[in-house]
Amino acid sequence: MSSMKLLEERYKLIGHLYEITKGQNIFRITFERYVLAAFLDDILREANVRLRKMTSGRFQLLRKTDRAKGNAQSGLDLLVFDQYTGQERHVKTLSGGESFKASLSLALGLADVVQNYAGGVSLETMFIDEGFGTLDPESLDQAIEALLDIQNGGRLVGIISHVPELKERIDARLEVIAGQTGSRTEFVFTN
Repeated sequence: MSSMKLLEERYKLIGHLYEITKGQNIFRITFERYVLAAFLDDILREANVRLRKMTSGRFQLLRKTDRAKGNAQSGLDLLVFDQYTGQERHVKTLSGGESFKASLSLALGLADVVQNYAGGVSLETMFIDEGFGTLDPESLDQAIEALLDIQNGGRLVGIISHVPELKERIDARLEVIAGQTGSRTEFVFTN
């Protein structure tokens, strides 16, 4: 009889652990979301280094840790802390230019974290498609400086853009020139 009681206790414990891992816990977070949240925290740490630089220290990205209402899953929503107001707010409230900087910072942070976790895998090349048109001149300078820092660190950064100001700042370009019989490409080197 004691072996049956032991099995029942083990079954109860395993059942309890199962319930916790599927999100029936005080935080309403599954084990999968817990792991993703830990990974996101690492990405945010790296992203915020660049975002603070691109926004002159104004913004910092945060992971929302408050428990969701109802049965909604929680743990992966993003907030932005605005140093000007001293308030946290949802990232959806960022302007187009601010949102671009946050997205760029997250992408670069993700590349850094993946490279660090991958043990020997190197992400030496990245392409960024548009978004630069939403930036004011100061923001454009800050974004370009961040990308030049990455380039100076040995990575190749490709920018796909129609913004004329970028042409003046980029030393080597592959330009696509439209013509009546089709498009052609041309390398342009300014230095």
